[in-house]
Amino acid sequence: MQLDMDYPYKTSEIQNLPCLKVVISKGLGIGIILGSVLVKMPQILKLVGASSAEGLSLQSVLLELVAITGTMAYSIVNRFPFSAWGEALFLMLQTLAIGFLILHYNQKTSRGVLFVLVYGVLLFVLLSPVTPPVLITTLQASNMPAIVIGRLIQAVTNYQNGHTGQLSAISAFLLFAGSLARIFTSLQETGDALMALTYVISSTCNGILVLQLLYYWNSRPPTKTKAD
Repeated sequence: MQLDMDYPYKTSEIQNLPCLKVVISKGLGIGIILGSVLVKMPQILKLVGASSAEGLSLQSVLLELVAITGTMAYSIVNRFPFSAWGEALFLMLQTLAIGFLILHYNQKTSRGVLFVLVYGVLLFVLLSPVTPPVLITTLQASNMPAIVIGRLIQAVTNYQNGHTGQLSAISAFLLFAGSLARIFTSLQETGDALMALTYVISSTCNGILVLQLLYYWNSRPPTKTKAD
C-alpha cells in the first residue's frame, strides 16, 4: 500500500483556506475604507477648480446618495463589521458635498444649504430606534434600481453632451475598482446576498461610466465665450 506523503500538507492547506479568505477580505475591506476617504476628492477638486458643475447630473448624485445611505443604514442595523461597509460613511459625506457644489455652481446656494440640513435630519431619524428594521431592508432593496437609474441618467447626460464634462476619471476608476472588491468582501464578511448583489449591479453601472470616460477621453466641453 503506497502512502501519500503529501496528504498532511494538503489537509493543512485546505484548513488554512478559510483563514486566508478572511485575511484577504479584511485587508481588502480596510484598503477600500482607507481609499474611500479620498476617492471622491478628485471630483470635488475638479468642481472647485473649474467653478462649474457642467456635465454632472444632480439627479444621478441624489440617487447615488440614497443608495449609499441605504447600504450604510442596513449595515449598521444588522451590525455588520465596519470593515464590510465603512467606506459608505466617507462616500456619503463626499457625495453630499458634491450635491451641494452642483447646486452652488448653478446659483442655488441656499437650496444647497437646505439640502444638507434636510439630509442630516433624515439620516438621524433613519438611524434612530423609531425607524422599523423592515423599512431599512426595503431601502437597501431599493438601492438596485436607484443605482441603475442614477448611473443611466449620468450616462445619458454624457451621451447627449458628447463629453463627460467635470466628471472625474480618477474617482470613477476608483469607485469601479472598489465596488468590484466589495463583491468578495460582502460575501465573505456578511454572507448577505442582498449586499453582494447590490455591489454586482454597482460594479456594472460604474463600468459603463468608465467606458464612457475612455471613449470621450479627448472630448472637451465647448469653450464659453462672453457675449459682446
